[in-house]
Amino acid sequence: MDDKYKNKRRPENAELRRKIDLLLCEGDFFIKQNLKELDISDYRYDISEAVNELSLDEEIVRQLIEDYVIQILKSKISFYKYIHELKKDELESKPLDYTNIKDLAHKNLGVVRNLRIKDAQKLLEVIMHDEDLDYLRLCVKALEISALKLHPLCAYETLKLIEVKNSL
Repeated sequence: MDDKYKNKRRPENAELRRKIDLLLCEGDFFIKQNLKELDISDYRYDISEAVNELSLDEEIVRQLIEDYVIQILKSKISFYKYIHELKKDELESKPLDYTNIKDLAHKNLGVVRNLRIKDAQKLLEVIMHDEDLDYLRLCVKALEISALKLHPLCAYETLKLIEVKNSL
C-alpha cells in the first residue's frame, strides 16, 4: 500500500471521508427533492463529449475537471458568504446587491460550458439569475454535490486542504 493512500486512511480523516460518502450517497436524492424542476438528479458526466468537441487529449480534460472541482469547492465558500450577507441585508431591510454572486457564477459558468458539465451549467445559470436566497443556497449545495460526483478523490483532497487552512 503506498504512503499517499495510507495517509488518506488516517483516523483523523474519517469524519471528512464520511461526510463525502454521505453527500455522494444522498446527493441525487437531495437534488431530486429540492431541484426537481432542473431535471439533473440522474445526470452523469460523459468526458468523451468534452474530449471530442474540444479536440483535447482525455488526460488534459481530466486535469481541467480536477481544476474545476477545486475551483467550485473554493467558490462554494464565497457563495455561502455572499448569500449570508444578503440574508443579513434582507433582515435589515437594506437593498440587495446580487453582483458578487452573479459574477462568481459567471466566472464558473464558462468553465462548465467548455467542459460540457450540464448539471453544473444549469445550476450556475440559476445562481446567476435567481434572487431567492433559500433557493440559491440549495443550488450551491447541489453544485458542491455535482463537483464531488465528478472527482471524489480530488474533492476529498481539496476539502481536507480547506479544513487545514481554516484551522490555522
